[in-house]
Order: sequence, then C-alpha cells, then structure tokens
Amino acid sequence: MNVLLIGSGGREHALAWAITASPLCDRLYAAPGNPGMEECAVCADLDAADHEAVIAFCRKHAIDFVVVGPEAPLVAGLVDDLAAAGIKAFGPSKAAAALEGSKGFTKDLCREFGIPTAAYQRFSNPDWAKAYARDRGMPIVVKADGLAAGKGVVVAATLTEADAAIDMMLGGGLGKAGAEVVIEDFLEGEEASFFALCDGKHALALASAQDHKRVFDGDKGPNTGGMGAYSPAPVMTPALEAQVMETIILPTVKAMEIRGTPFKGVLFAGLMITREGPKLIEHNVRFGDPEAQVLMPRLRSDLLPALIASADGVLKSVSLRWKDEAALCVVMATQGYPGAVEKGSEIRGLAQAASMENVLVFHAATRREGDRILADGGRVLGITATGADVAAAQARAYEAVAAIDWPEGFCRRDIGWRAVARKA
Repeated sequence: MNVLLIGSGGREHALAWAITASPLCDRLYAAPGNPGMEECAVCADLDAADHEAVIAFCRKHAIDFVVVGPEAPLVAGLVDDLAAAGIKAFGPSKAAAALEGSKGFTKDLCREFGIPTAAYQRFSNPDWAKAYARDRGMPIVVKADGLAAGKGVVVAATLTEADAAIDMMLGGGLGKAGAEVVIEDFLEGEEASFFALCDGKHALALASAQDHKRVFDGDKGPNTGGMGAYSPAPVMTPALEAQVMETIILPTVKAMEIRGTPFKGVLFAGLMITREGPKLIEHNVRFGDPEAQVLMPRLRSDLLPALIASADGVLKSVSLRWKDEAALCVVMATQGYPGAVEKGSEIRGLAQAASMENVLVFHAATRREGDRILADGGRVLGITATGADVAAAQARAYEAVAAIDWPEGFCRRDIGWRAVARKA
C-alpha cells in the first residue's frame, strides 16, 4: 500500500523509519519531510494546511492511508476532510483533537468525568486570573489554552512571575493560543509520559517515557519542546501503568464517546506521579517529540497494522510486543534555542554517528544544500541509542553526539539522569 506521512520533524522521521519497515508499505511519501527522511520516503513539497492540495496529492499518487504526525493539522480538521474525500487516515477528528487544542476543554472533561487532575479555573480577564493565582498561592501553573509549540506553560514560583505570565498570554504574546488561560495548582511528584492507541471505543497501552523540558542541565532554564527523552520510564511500574489505563486513558475514551466525538489515534497522557497516585497534566493527541524517537526503536511489532486498526475501529484484536532494552534520545539544538536562532550552519559527522551500533540519527529541522546538511530551526537533531538499560543507552547516545561536528549546536549533557540515579 501507498502511505502518506504528514510532517517534517524528528517525530515524523522516527515514524517514517518504523512505517517503512512494514511489509504492508510499498511506498512511503512524506510531506514535506526532511533530508533525513529522504532515506526512507519520497519527500513532497506539500502544505498540510492546504487540505484540498493534500486530497489532490492522495488521489494523484493512489494513497491508501495517511498518517498525520503533528498536532496543528489534526486540530485544523485534516482527518475530517480526508475522511469526507474517502481517504483513510490515522488521527483524531477536529472535535476529538480538542483534547490537545484546548487545555480548558480537557480540564472540563476531567472535572465532568472524575479523571484525576489538578484543581483549576479558566480565565480571559487578567485581573480575575491574577486574583485567583494570589488566592491559591505559589507555586502555580499558568497555561495558554491553545497550541503554543511547547511554550505555553509557565510554572510560576512567585506572584510576580505568575502576573507576568498572565499578562504575556492574555496580552497577545502567544497569539490566539493565549486568548484564554488555565490557572491550575502545582502538582508535586515525578513527571512521566504514557501512550495508548485508541479506536473510539477501545484503547491499547503502548509504552512510557520521560522527557526533559528545561533547556539546560539540571532541569534549569525555560521550557522547550523537549531536549531529550528515554523509554521506558522506571517510575511507571506495570501496576502504575494499569492504574493510568483504568483511571485516565479509558475514562477519557469513554467520555469522548459519550460526548459524540469518539477519539481515534494516539492518546499521549502527560502525567504527574503524586503521592495520591497518577494525575493528568495534559492530553496530547499525537506521538510525542522527542518521545516518538525512543518509542519506535523499542517497538518489536509492525507499527502500520496497529495504526490502520485504530482508524478502522478494530483495535481490540491487536497486540504489540516491545523490546526489553531501553532507548534514549539526546536533542541537539541551535545555540539560542528556545529563543531566536540563526539558521544555515553546517552539520558534519552525521554519517559517522549513524553508522555506530544501535544508534539512529533522526532529523528534526534540517535542510539540504547540495551535499551539505544545514540547521534549519531550533531543535535540529535527535540522536537516539538503545542499550540494556538507560545508562547503557545514555553512554552510547553521547558517544554518537561526540561524533557530530556542529559548533553552532548544543545539547544537554544529563539526559536520563533521573533513571540512572534511581538505579544507582
């Protein structure tokens, strides 16, 4: 079958790598793709925001199945328009994608259906938001309601920081994403990510991961889209995973079905493991980035049939097998990220790093200029390695990072520190 993968980041490169391993995939197209994905897909200059152009591309190239990687096309209703044109796609409808498109929507759903999460309120008036934050006390979490590319969450340690975050978001600093804010209590515990495939009625647990949101070592500095990740997350024991399925994933699937907006796709639950048990921080409606870069290398089964079963509503008959070893991804970013960055610096040594045993180099924001690979954004590469445990995967990943010659880039040097410390 012919498959079209929408997206151009490290998540999509990891998905492309997994999809092309499937005997079901005759040809994979990636739109727009990136230079790394050229090794396993035919890249097409296609704007996912132009739904009619995507549909026309699918018809021209006899596409049997579309996999939508990023959240923005899902929230914009690409899957709905593909379905209306008779083209099968993996991912939620526009209505179901509100689980990520609106943090307020998800918090209200949790309140209505008893899904454990932090206490909260929604505001569009900055004075009321500041008064609520002051009454709840510090630290407190300020979130933009809409999509903000991982930059719409501020954990405020002081009232001054909370006020500044509220003013920035409601004052237009994040555009439409900050037209409303969610103010919620700060949860203490250990964060983890958990993934499950859903078909509107059923859910199939995938695997856990932990990412590193802060830009600098020691979890310092501003939040980013993710500076690295590893899987599995040691904190997520089998008993805890079962509890997450029972109290968070399955109730969410049931709630969306009751509301008449069944959820099909991958449900990515951002969790805080508190003393009272797991609580939902947020739902995402796509594979994580960089979490996908550590999930895909651990998946022993064929990914593509599972994605198709999710779209077809027959997930109950599917089972997946996972490798026992750990995977760890180190994100290499352009100096200045998550602020403004200069594009165009050359990256050397990619082939040497990718040739190392049990190492994969996923491209996230690169472009090709002749024989040269240039940085083309903030988070540029995901250097992923597997090993017997997180410590082994960590050592191998940083060995590969050392092989890459890119003076204008940087990375955290402590990805996986929590898992390594836990084992020690």
